[in-house]
Amino acid sequence: MTSAFADERLLFTPAQPDAAAVPIVFAFPNEYTVGITSLGYQLVWATLAVRPDLQVSRLFTDLHEPLPAQPELLGFSLSWELDYVNILGLLEQLEIPLRAAERTEAHPLVFGGGAVLSANPEPFAAFFDLVLLGDGELLLDAFIDAYQQVRGAERSAVLEHLAQVPGVYVPSLYHVTYQAPDAPIAAIQPIGSAPYPVQKQTYRGNRLSASTVVTAKAAWENIYMVEVVRSCPEMCRFCLASYLTLPFRTASLEESLIPAIERGLQVTQRLGLLGASVTQHPEFETLLDYFERPEFDGVRLSLASVRTNTVTEKLARSLVKHDSRSITIAVESGSERLRQVINKKLENAEIIQAAVHAKAGGLSGLKLYGMAGLPSEQPVDLEQTVAMLKAVKKAAPGLRLTFGCSTFVPKAQTPFQWFGVEPEAEKRLKSLQKQLGAQGIEFRPESYNWSVIQALISRGDRRLSGLLERVRHYGDSLGSYRRVFKEMRGELPALSFYVHEVWPTDQILPWQHIQGSLPPATLVKHLESAMQVA
Repeated sequence: MTSAFADERLLFTPAQPDAAAVPIVFAFPNEYTVGITSLGYQLVWATLAVRPDLQVSRLFTDLHEPLPAQPELLGFSLSWELDYVNILGLLEQLEIPLRAAERTEAHPLVFGGGAVLSANPEPFAAFFDLVLLGDGELLLDAFIDAYQQVRGAERSAVLEHLAQVPGVYVPSLYHVTYQAPDAPIAAIQPIGSAPYPVQKQTYRGNRLSASTVVTAKAAWENIYMVEVVRSCPEMCRFCLASYLTLPFRTASLEESLIPAIERGLQVTQRLGLLGASVTQHPEFETLLDYFERPEFDGVRLSLASVRTNTVTEKLARSLVKHDSRSITIAVESGSERLRQVINKKLENAEIIQAAVHAKAGGLSGLKLYGMAGLPSEQPVDLEQTVAMLKAVKKAAPGLRLTFGCSTFVPKAQTPFQWFGVEPEAEKRLKSLQKQLGAQGIEFRPESYNWSVIQALISRGDRRLSGLLERVRHYGDSLGSYRRVFKEMRGELPALSFYVHEVWPTDQILPWQHIQGSLPPATLVKHLESAMQVA
């Protein structure tokens, strides 16, 4: 059980817990190999483990460190919506009631964090005593310090105290009413002195994150990850990675990035540069030059998705030298009009030029990512996507071209949160598959059914908690969700309300009481700008 932990090479020094240290379990609701590859999980664990006033035990679905008999705090990092099933499973395993309302003084306070919960925690609200909204750099120490101030007090008093910490959301301190059991929300009201709205916390420093552990047991074996940028300056109107984490921040090259890279290369030769738009770091060229030094010849370099007009021959040559074979670009669509609607500042000529540069620099593959079912999409837009891909293939013959395509999913805290999933998207994916297959272009569609489930959870309210409890016993297929919606008819709106309906901008949203990076009025303005183009 402990062999995976024995293989870890730590890049921080855990504290020796005090005699009175708070016993805390920090869990990732998936297998160890997945959880330990999450940079967010690594960072939170290290932040907690360097505090002598905490005794931290890690828990995964397949293994765990020795667990305290009576933990006071139990935390979860939620990176993927359907991992909620494993959260409920681990609570049962630990003999903790699934619902916060049923827990007593004998149970730990259950908290959660991560992008899924920061965008819209409401479908999971019943399961958490509290949720940390935003960046751990600001939240974690403030949360633990506040807990220490009221440690030993009654559960209700502890929660009321913690709710005053900026970014700490206590769902039980907000009362939600509905126009009818199966109708939209009527009101969301704070109880007592609970803050309204709850403000997501944003770390604005230029020292971004890097791995705190390297291990051969990670899903990306022996990788050391460095966050180059946070958020994205492009602000594509559907994009949670950009809007949820604004403003765009870049790691200081001299103070943060290079020292972090040198630290990591002492324990591994595999390096991952992370960020939604890595090559838009203002000193990215200087970073590339830095990797040209002879001592980095054996380093294997992986890059997250890059911006199209930053793909140069120099970048391609550098990646080939450091053992990368392909590059990934999110283009979303081959339609110039549709890219204007979504605010993707990009022209087809740039995509073609990127392919030419990738091939000239020695890369063997180019992965492009797109979407079907974007707001205002017409059949001609899909035809233009096929034409663009044919043009890319013609301009860079011999370059292995892959087109990954998902269905548009509305995400909370973005300008497109009011839209629904396009019911025709599944047919459109199949049409693309047929046309691209005939051109010899590899097509990788993401499951339309998974997009429907994602949209349900993305736009869901508290009434979904009961549905999520039931559906996990039937399996995570769309059919299981449809079955439970039938069983619960009259208790909550229909599946189509959450997934497919276009909501009016004056409708009360499930996450109305949670203030993201931008206020709702600004999101409405961005939505209106998109619709003027459409």
